[in-house]
This record gives sequence, C-alpha cells and structure tokens, in this order.
Amino acid sequence: MLSFNENGIYCAQADVYIDPWKRVDNALITHAHADHARWGMKHYVAHKDSVPVMKLRLGGNIKIRGVAYGEVFSVNGVNISFHPAGHIIGSAQIRLEYKGEVWVVSGDYKIEDDGLTEVFEPVKCHAFITESTFGLPIYQWRPQAEIFADINAWWRENADNGRASLISAYSLGKAQRILYGLDQSIGTVFTHAAVENTNAVLRKQGIALPPTQSAESIGGGRKTEISRSLVLAPPSAISSAWASRFEPFATAVASGWMNLRGGRMRRPADKGFVLSDHADWAGLNLAIKETGAERIFVTHGYSELFARYLREQGYDARPVETQFIGEESDLQASPDVK
Repeated sequence: MLSFNENGIYCAQADVYIDPWKRVDNALITHAHADHARWGMKHYVAHKDSVPVMKLRLGGNIKIRGVAYGEVFSVNGVNISFHPAGHIIGSAQIRLEYKGEVWVVSGDYKIEDDGLTEVFEPVKCHAFITESTFGLPIYQWRPQAEIFADINAWWRENADNGRASLISAYSLGKAQRILYGLDQSIGTVFTHAAVENTNAVLRKQGIALPPTQSAESIGGGRKTEISRSLVLAPPSAISSAWASRFEPFATAVASGWMNLRGGRMRRPADKGFVLSDHADWAGLNLAIKETGAERIFVTHGYSELFARYLREQGYDARPVETQFIGEESDLQASPDVK
C-alpha cells in the first residue's frame, strides 16, 4: 500500500505522503519536529495538538486540518487514523487501511509514559514502519523518575553553590518534558525565547505546564534568583554569548546519546543525563511485537543493524532510506528549528 520515493513515504491510492521531505500536495504529519513537518506542502493533516505549533513554525497561513486520536477519515477508499506515539505532545502513528490491508507509520515514538504526552498505543497491522534511533542493545533507559531525581539533585547542588543550571533542550518536546519533571521549590525556571514561545502556544491550547519566566525579562537586582535558577534553552543558545547573563553556571545535556561515554565527551557540558523521547532497545522490540506485523520497514538510526536483527527473529524486515534524523538533530538544532 505504501512505497518510498524521492518525496517521502507515499500512498498512491489516497495520493498522500506521510512526513514528506519535498513539496507535495497532500501531507499527513506524525509530529511537529522539523525533520517530519516541513514547510511548503499545499495541504497538511496532523493531530489537533500539533496544529498550533506547526502554525508557529511553518506560518499561520498554512492549510492544515487537525484530527483527534482514533478519528477515522477516508480518502479514495483508504481509511486513515492517527494514534498516540508517546514521542512529544501531539505526536502520532498514522494507520492506513485499504481493502483489509493495514499499514502503520510510527514516526518517532517512545513507550514510557512521561506524564505529559499521550501514552504510546500499539496498533495492529500487517506492515509497520519504525524508527531505529536507538536500535542497539546498549541503549536501555532507566525509569524517568530516577533521571529526574538526578536532575533535581544536580540543580539543588548548583543552587546551593551559587550557580545557575543550564540544560540543553530542544524547544518542542524535551523542554516541556524536563519542565514537567522539575522540583520548582529549588528555584526559578527561566526559558529561552524559542522555548517560551512554544510553551505559550501549548498553554493556550489548554496543556497545563508548570510556570516559567522568559530569560529575556531578566534585569538588574535579581542576582540571587538567577543563581538558584534552572534555564532551559536550545543547544546553540547555551554555547553562545546569550548564556553569559546567568554566569556563573553549570551546563547539562539530556539525551539518549549520553548513554555512551563517547556521546558525553563529544559535547561541551558539565553533566549528561540519559533522557530520550525515543524508544530504547527494549521499547522498539516491544512496540514491534505488539503490532503483530510480519513486515517491518526500518528507518533512521541503526537501520541496517536493527533490520538484520529483526530478520533473525523471523520478521520480513528491511532498512529504508529517509531524510528523518532523530535525536542527533535535536541536539544540534538551532533555536528556531527544534
């Protein structure tokens, strides 16, 4: 039912693309990150919670339809519905059914319930298109509660020593997840404008986020408050002159890549926390098993190795080339992209 071409993942019967990387007429979007939701499509369909952020990022005049999870609509006989992916707010797996055959495009996903994002929902299908950002056995996540205990302990220690705590976090997804897990009794949470603008859009649509203050509002006479603060900002901002207003400070990166010592050493930060919005090895395997699919198409990440492993487990699995990037792009993105 689906094929892969120079524009993206294509359903010819419905004449729609899923997360296309070139301009097309009709695009179904799994979530609002820049490598999946690109500018220039004539018509978009996304989960309703992705619509406001997509308008913020792509322009308020885009033609976009928002749908609810589980809502079914038909295009030329193809029944299409969106289902929770657990990746970020508004993220979805896209299910397409035609003449009894079901395909599911996962987009990016994680299995763990983060308390903020709609929890991943297994969707039965014949063919499943999965990411493999962390598709190696070395990637095994600790429970989120343990990671946030570590983050809050680090923040508290910095605050007690008169240092602000700056965490690198892309503006959509990771920033809100970290914010949701912080112990705000420690101090004030400041945000870069890219994060604060995203938070404002999410709050306006009724998503309850803990309080934050824009870093752009900082003036004189707040030295004590600043020294006990935690700051959420995109990677490029933390490594720029923008961050000097918080000196002295300690820096941290929260990413699945911090699972590797080499990943920690590659990035100029004082601390690394293993926190990812993508499924780990166990999560990928569980998600695939629960779909009941026999055919598996493996996209970005360790696609060759993961597809080979799946074949050894009896699946009809193969890697496919896409222009999706995964968490690496989240770490390297500029403030106005992620």
